[in-house]
Amino acid sequence: MKKQFVLLFMLCVAMAAQAELVTLKNGTQIRGTIVVQNDEVVIVREASGARYQYPRAEVLSIAEEKETVQEKEEEVKTVGLGHQKKASIALEAGVGASVFPNDGKAGVAYSVDLLVGSHNLADKRIFVGGGVGYHGDWLGGQPKEFNSYSFLPVQAVLRMPLIVQKHAPMFGVSLGYGIALSKQYVGGLYADVLFGYRYEISSKTSLGVCANLSFQQARVTVQETPLETLPEAVYTNQAGRSILRAGLKMSLFF
Repeated sequence: MKKQFVLLFMLCVAMAAQAELVTLKNGTQIRGTIVVQNDEVVIVREASGARYQYPRAEVLSIAEEKETVQEKEEEVKTVGLGHQKKASIALEAGVGASVFPNDGKAGVAYSVDLLVGSHNLADKRIFVGGGVGYHGDWLGGQPKEFNSYSFLPVQAVLRMPLIVQKHAPMFGVSLGYGIALSKQYVGGLYADVLFGYRYEISSKTSLGVCANLSFQQARVTVQETPLETLPEAVYTNQAGRSILRAGLKMSLFF
């Protein structure tokens, strides 16, 4: 019984590999095996076993399918071939709002990142890599030396679609260290989480539009004067600062 099943399976595969393509005059195409063909009728059996009968006058052409099962498998393997490249570059730009919980202040945040990494990790269209960027925060109405903050984040990143399809929801996370670019303060831990949607422009290029929430740690040099002391008692101190940012970020993968 088992041997008969194997023979039947091999016969079906052979039939599917040698199927013929019947094209009707209305443009409909049917793939299958020709069971009957004469001047009056054409009967086609599809791979599922279903049979269809068409008047010969409605048939435009009958052509042998030269595509083999192996060729079909190779075609499946090449779908989205552009996503199988080993390396990719991503450009990201964002804008939003900054909140400084320690000071009870808010400002405007902006960012630009250049990332390099894998384009299609584990054949799941996952981007994994790292890079650098320029992140800044601007606070209006503050002294000049404290109205802007800028960092150079060195980061590892993950950008992952939640569904493996052409257009899909996307989740991302970045983790690294933000190097301060002004002498009056030093940088610290940087983390960013984003969620949005990625659109495939071509097999090699896609665009992501996401909402993001990030955290930047920093320390600022400040001057402090103890109460009821002489002016010469002024001293400098390092005050901790946490910067929270929320906004929109666009990612271009190519």
